[in-house]
Amino acid sequence: MSTNNNHTALLADKIGSMRFAMFTTRDANGHLVSQPMTNQQIDAEGGLWFYTRSTTELWENIAHEPEVNVSFANNDDSTYVSVSGTAERVVDRAQIKALWNAMVQAWFPAGPEDEHVVLVRVLPHAAEYWDSNDSKMVRMFAMAKAAVTGSTPDVDADHGTIRM
Repeated sequence: MSTNNNHTALLADKIGSMRFAMFTTRDANGHLVSQPMTNQQIDAEGGLWFYTRSTTELWENIAHEPEVNVSFANNDDSTYVSVSGTAERVVDRAQIKALWNAMVQAWFPAGPEDEHVVLVRVLPHAAEYWDSNDSKMVRMFAMAKAAVTGSTPDVDADHGTIRM
């Protein structure tokens, strides 16, 4: 397996079942703006796929500044992933139909033929992750102990960077 495939597999493993992300772009004034988005798929190159409308600020922001960040969080098991990459605007009816599902239909009731339904693919440059190896109970005890003693919580966490 090539290094890129290994990195893609590691990224997919870290994101796991986390579907919801905060998607950050730069607006026309250069300000960072974020919004929740639902990841539809991680492709073989590590690309993250999202639906949006061609009439959104996100769509316009990507046109003038394609460098973005997508952050995932799972508080239940203390796993966090921050992906930086280049977003591309995709208007491909075959791909739109291929990724279509009941949850997407709820947001886009006119269906995959709606002219404003489009895709955004984020090709990662790198991803950082933080993944706790301790159970939730152990983490809670460590935080309580730290609060009482005025120290830093002693938790077993894995932190790393994936270069794509």
